[in-house]
Amino acid sequence: MIKILHENILLAFESIKSQKLRAAITLMIIAFGIMALVGTLTVVKGIDNNFSSSLKSLGANTFSFKRYDNELFQKRHSRSRRSKVNPPITYRQAKEFKDKFVNKDALVSLSFFAASNLAVKNDKDKSDPKYNIIGVDENYLNVKEDKIQEGKAFSRQDILNNKYYAIIGVDLKNELFPHSSPVGKQIIVKGNRFKVIGVLKPKSSTFSGSRNSDIYIPVNVARSLFGRPNINYNIDISVPDKTKYESAISKAVSLMRSVRKLSPSEKNNFGIDRSDALEKELKDVSRFLTYFAFIVGLITILGSSIALMNIMLVSVTERTREIGVRKALGASSFLILIQFFIETLVITMLGGITGIILGLLMGYGVSSLFKMPFSMPWNAIGISIFIIFIVAFISGLYPAYKASKLDPIQALRYE
Repeated sequence: MIKILHENILLAFESIKSQKLRAAITLMIIAFGIMALVGTLTVVKGIDNNFSSSLKSLGANTFSFKRYDNELFQKRHSRSRRSKVNPPITYRQAKEFKDKFVNKDALVSLSFFAASNLAVKNDKDKSDPKYNIIGVDENYLNVKEDKIQEGKAFSRQDILNNKYYAIIGVDLKNELFPHSSPVGKQIIVKGNRFKVIGVLKPKSSTFSGSRNSDIYIPVNVARSLFGRPNINYNIDISVPDKTKYESAISKAVSLMRSVRKLSPSEKNNFGIDRSDALEKELKDVSRFLTYFAFIVGLITILGSSIALMNIMLVSVTERTREIGVRKALGASSFLILIQFFIETLVITMLGGITGIILGLLMGYGVSSLFKMPFSMPWNAIGISIFIIFIVAFISGLYPAYKASKLDPIQALRYE
């Protein structure tokens, strides 16, 4: 049996060589179908990884008080104006909440987005105008789970004493300090000098863009330099113990209502973003994209299977005389069936391997273009290999069966 398989594989390659154009077209049909499946699933996996990275950037077991409910998924934000205008969370309210929220199982941080698209200088060079200034307190890095790559984080004394210190992202380090450490050196933001005390570890892009362009400065320093009317402050709370997450939210909401001076009959005039709610939303989006990609890939492969079957049927018709000669020389119907089936399998395997490679390149290209993390989609590759055999079976069995049933006398007369 092994000898028969070996001989038929050699015959399959000989047939492919003799019909190069047809074999190439058939191979590319299969490659296109597999590329569509692997490529789309690879892109979806990259999106899923990006969602996961974005979720981690919000911090584990966290919740936040903001001006409105979760702006990422609220459809009303894009369809119509808000029917209810919430007043901004002021610094006084944020500070009062932080001072009064006494909970040994939680950590509270307040921050605000001070400025965007700023150019930053050092003593020699000037950066592109792309950097964001965020005013933060001493707890911000811990709540957001940002890690320091070089230097140190803000201390409570740094915040209380309004130190002109800065913690920068890797983008600014690479642009202004490509060959040395920026820790201990000066940067100039809108004419104000800041001492760099830390550099953040690189972070994946989030829904609002790259966070590697963020510059953190003490919140009160940011207020004095970038103050403006109606600034909205964010309050972020981290609860390391997941079993105490719900009770911490309940206590925090009650306190926030008190800080905002709401009566028992009034609805909340602030939003709450919960990390577990975001996780559910992200998983739903990822699941939908996976199903969609899988359906698109399967439809493409179904079309490829039909095209491959038609091409193999044409091949059987054109090689009728060859089949008659082989049968006249003693080849059984089973051997003819095996010959054409293995030929289909070889073409399908070559096309499948090509499609997997092209699909991975497509996924990598899209991930690089949108700066998403790329990871090898082993599940997609495994599914593709399984589908390759299914396609070969479906597309090759009928043409091979038809070839094996040809009458040798009639086949020899075929012109």
